[in-house]
Amino acid sequence: MSHTEELVAEPLATQSKQPARSYAAKEASGALGPWNFERRIPGPHDVQVDILFCGVCHTDLHFVRNDWGMSMYPLVPGHEIVGRVTAIGDHVTKFKEGDLVGIGCLVDTCRECDNCKDDLEQYCTGGMVLTYSAFERDGKTITYGGYSNKIVTDENYVLKVSEKLPLEKVAPLLCAGITTYSPLRHWKIQAGHRVGIVGLGGLGHMGVKFAVSFGAEVTVLSTSPTKEADAKALGAHDFVLSTGEDINKYTGYFDFILDTVAATHEHDKFMQLLRRDGIMVIVGLPTEPAKISSFTPIFHRRSFAGSLIGGIAETQEMLDYCAENNITSEVEVIAIKDINSAYERMEKSDVKYRFVIDMSTL
Repeated sequence: MSHTEELVAEPLATQSKQPARSYAAKEASGALGPWNFERRIPGPHDVQVDILFCGVCHTDLHFVRNDWGMSMYPLVPGHEIVGRVTAIGDHVTKFKEGDLVGIGCLVDTCRECDNCKDDLEQYCTGGMVLTYSAFERDGKTITYGGYSNKIVTDENYVLKVSEKLPLEKVAPLLCAGITTYSPLRHWKIQAGHRVGIVGLGGLGHMGVKFAVSFGAEVTVLSTSPTKEADAKALGAHDFVLSTGEDINKYTGYFDFILDTVAATHEHDKFMQLLRRDGIMVIVGLPTEPAKISSFTPIFHRRSFAGSLIGGIAETQEMLDYCAENNITSEVEVIAIKDINSAYERMEKSDVKYRFVIDMSTL
């Protein structure tokens, strides 16, 4: 019997359950608080993980507030998960109890579409299953994320984590890391390229680290002059205040721009900084549509593109690369009870550069 057939034969909603603890949002206007629920007992292909650390992504806040109209409550956020395997199904071959693992933004896909077959599960056309606030493939079971003490996930969507790096600094790699690594790799950024990173937050600081490690000349473009010292400390070669006149000196300068900003901003202004055949890729998700003049791309054959996390194979590649090159996120570790104040600070960009929850405090 195939894996898919097993899931059809025994819907997740009917499998045996076990208690779990979490912090959840009960409604869009409410704060997160303790909530007990049930996880499934590991099936034949499942891995159960005791969660040690979970990163706090701006997407978590969007979902809690239902900014995108797709949230389901109670909602347990969290898709930057690092933990240890505590149980495995009878048919699991990739992991054993005690293994250090990670779980990112997706926990299942159709496995049959062209994108899944090309190891690009993040673009699954048959139904990507998000780590939280989504329906499992059975169409009935709601997923709950990493602000919890444990999670049960199919082994094909679990990643191996090296013991070399501090785990609290590894957790954000599962989203912030792969979100910036993937486009830089896809567009083959390397020595000789001039790269601009728009924004120096959770995503931006990882974009700087990766682009520098790939050999590119990196410039940070930010609205905050106080971030210049940090940009240089992270390895950036230059810093430009995007609200000042100096930005005009960079018109037609960059080969590639990675726009990481989640707030509404002027995309067209940054597009003008690209040279002929330059590419600007957005990975931030502002709630307002991007506005770009037709003249900006047409007159210099510039391109405007987007990128979404990475597939499982590429995410594993990124984790291995980070372990080999000592690349991690800059984090502030918090207790779970402080999550609501952390959200408030995150909105004010008052974090360097990612909050990570120590789940032992749950």
